[in-house]
Amino acid sequence: MRRCWHGNGGVSRVRSAAVLVLVAGLGVSACGTTKANPTSAASRTTTTTAYATTVTSTGPVNAAAVPLGDGYVSSTPMVGYVDSCQTSFGGIGGAQVVGPWIDTTHKTWNSLTKISVQGTVHWEASYAATVSGGQRVIKTTDLPTNHTTGTFPVGSGDPAYEYDRNPNSITAQSIDWSLPANPVAASTPTCTSGGTIGVLSDGVLLFNALDGEGRDAGAHEVLDSCGEHPQMGGVLHHHGVPSCLVDQATGKSTQVGYAIDGFGIFVERGSGGAMVTNSDLDACHGRTSTVLWNGQEQSIYHYDATLEYPYTVGCFHGTPISTGGAG
Repeated sequence: MRRCWHGNGGVSRVRSAAVLVLVAGLGVSACGTTKANPTSAASRTTTTTAYATTVTSTGPVNAAAVPLGDGYVSSTPMVGYVDSCQTSFGGIGGAQVVGPWIDTTHKTWNSLTKISVQGTVHWEASYAATVSGGQRVIKTTDLPTNHTTGTFPVGSGDPAYEYDRNPNSITAQSIDWSLPANPVAASTPTCTSGGTIGVLSDGVLLFNALDGEGRDAGAHEVLDSCGEHPQMGGVLHHHGVPSCLVDQATGKSTQVGYAIDGFGIFVERGSGGAMVTNSDLDACHGRTSTVLWNGQEQSIYHYDATLEYPYTVGCFHGTPISTGGAG
């Protein structure tokens, strides 16, 4: 049974941002075959400054026509891409059938009509983030503290079964991390692995935006009503900041998690209430702006959640810790 396999668990590879090597022509289909990148590299303006950048959408994202992220996997930091430590995909993982909410002609997907895994399963969960001696200690059972999950494995009577037959069960984890309480930028950015890249404020781990076949996981994989599902080892995870957390983040800036390099993950909104977009962010999907951090309003670097791919972290701005095989 094929199911959400994420390679290179926890292994990071550091590269110079000045070297632009784009995996431009390839994406991976549900059957592991290659297909053309939905947007050619020539149509995206790039520069080689502190981070390589690309031009993406400049206005609010239409939730009914979110740009599809298939093919936007790179081997160097680029705006709108996942800088992935894993360079080959296919054979294991991801949904078995492309859902009708995905418009393959226009390369968009409808987040309003996409179905969710059914079920309302309650869990005994714990999550805490405390600062001690310059370290932020994260402890979580990787179970949601403020919402239910869907029923996994996905049952044959669930409409999700037609598209994504996730056979995995959710298993409690024992996560105990020490992150820098005041992280600093690394000399060069680091690629993201296929496993854990952070944790959200609901206590559930965060993976990057790719499924096991290198596609846009947010579009293809059928998740539960709070945007999560388990992988083969039972590790529950999000691939972005789900609507159940975004909808609660109504202010100008709200912290919704931490990446494993110690930098915060925020939901930021403009004057009209719309979330920031890729065009507001750098290639690691972050920026420096004034947010509440360590109990004080200060101008710091952080990652931002977006409604468009890659959703959270494109590469690590700081130095990621080893997650000890979690995910």
